[in-house]
Amino acid sequence: MLPDKLVHMANQIATFFKSQPGGDQAERVAAHLSDFWDPRMISALRAHAAKGGAGLDALVIAALAHMAEAAPEQG
Repeated sequence: MLPDKLVHMANQIATFFKSQPGGDQAERVAAHLSDFWDPRMISALRAHAAKGGAGLDALVIAALAHMAEAAPEQG
């Protein structure tokens, strides 16, 4: 999947969770990505973020960081 499409989809998720009460929006975005996205999509999103993350909402970047802390990638 193209990075532009992933960025758009991830930003839509972030926009939704920004509208929700509480201070755990990044964790909620991370949970949504983990629950509903194919691992290949998450890997592609992480790779895009590692290259600077052009166009990614800050909440998506925070969610990816949360995911990395929760389950560091095996290298």
